[in-house]
Order: sequence, then structure tokens, then C-alpha cells
Amino acid sequence: MNMAFDAPLTRPGLAGLHPGNFALVMATGILSLGFGLLGYASLTDVLFAIGLAAWVVLVCLSASRTIRHFGAVRDDLLNPKMVFGFFTLVAATSLVGQMLLGRGEVELALACWGLAFGVWCLLLYLAFSVLTFLSHENNVNIMHGGWLIAIVGTQSLVLLGTALVPHLGDYATYMQVEVHMLWGLGLMFYGIFVTLFCYRIFFLALKPDDVGPLLWVVMGAAAISANAGTQLIAIDPVLPFLKAQRPFIDGVTLMLWAWATWWIPLLFLFGLWKHGVNRRPLRYEPVLWSFVFPLGMYAVASARLGLAAEFPPLEWISRLMIWVALAAWLLALLGLGQRLLRLGSGHRTA
Repeated sequence: MNMAFDAPLTRPGLAGLHPGNFALVMATGILSLGFGLLGYASLTDVLFAIGLAAWVVLVCLSASRTIRHFGAVRDDLLNPKMVFGFFTLVAATSLVGQMLLGRGEVELALACWGLAFGVWCLLLYLAFSVLTFLSHENNVNIMHGGWLIAIVGTQSLVLLGTALVPHLGDYATYMQVEVHMLWGLGLMFYGIFVTLFCYRIFFLALKPDDVGPLLWVVMGAAAISANAGTQLIAIDPVLPFLKAQRPFIDGVTLMLWAWATWWIPLLFLFGLWKHGVNRRPLRYEPVLWSFVFPLGMYAVASARLGLAAEFPPLEWISRLMIWVALAAWLLALLGLGQRLLRLGSGHRTA
């Protein structure tokens, strides 16, 4: 599953920029929002600065890669194993919008939503076209956890959209309808992809190298869907048919949180099987941020569900998980620093 993202790493320099590198922004952004929700202002500000800087740098690098190495970008976009990694741009941009909105930058947040939505529309139809026309028959082995980043991107639009509703005036109703539609669409995609994903891991041969950080996206996609559900519960819809959906959203949101919770011990067991039993080394790779993000999203979803349900134990879970996510973030950052040092040393040697 993580093997699906290895192709760009074989290319040198900027041409090999991983399309999933925006998961760094996702992981940092959700930690900033999580610590802000739990009242840790200093950590929130530091992580916001890091996340925003990383987003700007990665956008510039991605634009440069597109211009200078268009063939490499085209190959990644037309690769069924790679194309879903580009949805990290959608999720990262939405999270940046949420962080900016929390600092009163409504116009910038709205611009982020528009950019993320436009990219999401293009990628969604491109990704399904690639799956339809460029993947061969019965090749379910190409399915991996990274596909569910499409759901993460979809639900990230819901999160930013619901946060923007109070600032949209006469257009608030349009956004309310849009985010309800996107949430439902995300649920449909999740049902399709998680069925294929479970079939892949439970009924086909699973090798140690198939187990990687992207497996955690199956939990992260459920957690962000639950988080988006809590935000839909929090808004006061004007249209009667949206109000009528409230009981459905309540039940599905709790179910999604429970499903995400169920996955956590199993995913840790997969990691133990790979690194403990089969002794595969733990090393840095860009998709490692896809392990950090679900932990942070689960913490935020737990906190918001606890507030919506008025059930304090969920906040206790959230406070525990946010520190676990921060520890994972620091380890991933250390690995990134070591990778950059090695690359810099190799460049100087050359």
C-alpha cells in the first residue's frame, strides 16, 4: 500500500517531489486546530506558523515542478496508484483556511475554500476516469489506504464551509446546502472505498511491505467524517429539509466515531506485525505524515463530539490523543530533518 507511492521517489530532485507531501500541512494544521480547541494558545500559534509556511513552500515547489517537470506530474496524475495523493492539496488548503478563519481572515479563508473546491472538482473526475480507463481488470491490489484521502479532501471542504456559514450573509443558505451535499457524498465514497480496502487487506495476501502509514487514512477518513458531522450539527439550517436531517446526522456521526475508534488498535497491531514480528526498519517517508494526521483528526473529532453530545469523557480521550499525535508529529519532523540533511550532504559531496 505504501509501495503505491514509491514511484516519484525514484526521480531525482524536484521531479521526484511527492504529491502527498501536503500531508505535512494536514498533520500540522489539525494539531494547531486541536490544541486551539483544547485551550493551548501557544502551541496553536507555533503550529499555525509552521503549517502556513509549509503550505506556501509546497505550493511554490509544486507549481515549479508542474512547469519544469510536467511529464512527471502527468505520469503521477495518470497513475491509479498515485492520483489520489494529490487530494492532500485539497485537505491542506482547507485546513489552512480554517486556521486563517480562526484569526479573522474571512476573505483569505473563503479564497482557500474556493481554491480547494476547484482542485477537488478537477481531481475527483480525473481520478475516477483514471480508475475507469487506465486500471486493468481484476487488479484490486492497486487499492490502498491513500485512496481514502479523496474522502478526507471532501470532508475538509465541509469543515471549512460550515465554519464560513456565519460570514456569508445572504449566501449562507447556499453554503449550508453545499456542505450537506458534500458530507453525504463523502459518506458514499467512504462506503465504496472502505469495502474495497477491507477486501484487499482481509482476503488477499498481505505482505509486511504492504503495511504503511497510509493504512491509517482509513481511520482518519472516518474521523474527519465524524468531525464534519459534528459541525453540521452545530449550524442552524434555514431550510426545513436540512433540519429534518439532524437525527440522521446525529446517528451517523456517532457511528463514524465508533468505527474510527475500532480501527486504532487494529492498525497498531499491523504496525507491530511489520516492525516487531517481521523486523522491517522504521524510516522516514513523506507518507508518514498520513499517520500523524488521523491521530490529530481523531482527537479533534472526539473533542467536538463530546461538546455536541455533552459527554465529558470524550474530551478526556481527545486530550490524550492530541499529545500522542504531537509526539508522532515530532518524530516525523525529526525524520524529515534527517532526510533533508542527507540530501544536502549528498548535494555538497556531488
